[in-house]
Amino acid sequence: MAAISPTPIPRADLSERLRSHGIAPTHQRIEIANALFSRCEHQSADQIMATVNLHHSETSKATVYNTLRLFLEKGLVREVIVDPSKVFYDPNTAPHHHFYNMVSGELTDIPADSLQVFGLPTLPVGMMTDSIDVIVRIRPQF
Repeated sequence: MAAISPTPIPRADLSERLRSHGIAPTHQRIEIANALFSRCEHQSADQIMATVNLHHSETSKATVYNTLRLFLEKGLVREVIVDPSKVFYDPNTAPHHHFYNMVSGELTDIPADSLQVFGLPTLPVGMMTDSIDVIVRIRPQF
């Protein structure tokens, strides 16, 4: 099972990436995008804020959360909710699933073609399946 690893986006290309998703590339949005797309890792909003504020301490928590919500709405990132208190932002928007290590807190990708889902219920009239997100929670054997 090969891991999905999107290619990091160079800082110089971030403005165009934001524009292509209908997002005005402000300084703070570029910094937040750089924190997400330079490493292509699953990160929480607090981790992203810490990365941004290493170099640009003027970015508030509200700005980070609002920008992440905008990126989510525009399809630039995915939100992965592993439990009500742990939300990650995923720069890989291609179909895939996740392993969540309950001890280390690490979230890793599972390629979509490595998993098959059977037995879905009949959808309500007029509805179609948009996506299926599977999180496999794992822990070390003791």
